[in-house]
Amino acid sequence: MPSTSAGIVTGLTAAALVTVGVLAYQASATVPATLGRPHTSATTDVAAAKAPRDTRHPSALPAGSGTGERVVYSVDDDRVWLVAAGNKVRRTFEVTPGTVDPAPGSYWVTSRSNTVTGTDGTPIEHVVRFATVGSVTIGFSAAVAPATAPPDPTVKTGGIRETRPDGNAMWDFATIGRQVIVIR
Repeated sequence: MPSTSAGIVTGLTAAALVTVGVLAYQASATVPATLGRPHTSATTDVAAAKAPRDTRHPSALPAGSGTGERVVYSVDDDRVWLVAAGNKVRRTFEVTPGTVDPAPGSYWVTSRSNTVTGTDGTPIEHVVRFATVGSVTIGFSAAVAPATAPPDPTVKTGGIRETRPDGNAMWDFATIGRQVIVIR
């Protein structure tokens, strides 16, 4: 009897390993080509200096904020623009940044999560991650419930908080591989 049980366990283990191998291959074969790009780059279309603004229209897309379909995030203005083809602003909105900002430059959305708990313990949804600064992951998210206290400035957080409607729009627009331009 022991040899039969050992054979069954060996067979099940081998089948499990083959299944995991096949799934790993399928996952690696479907990774978007843009995911292999570096998370930050020195592009000439995104200046490190503050991008020029239209003072009469503070929500207007800043000049020098890149080209093509993209998310533009201003760390100085705490504002996001979702930019569709033809440089058409699909949506713009204010955000509340975490305590750690990404450097100005070009990034790409590298991962997304529907619902998780933020590093500050807040339940969040529609997380769109695009950068890492040290050990802090930077991404857009929406708190499931309204915040009851301001963020603790002594805790390193990379969550850029949006309202739930803005978070829904970001989730629909910023899929894996979407470019994110960070400006001052």
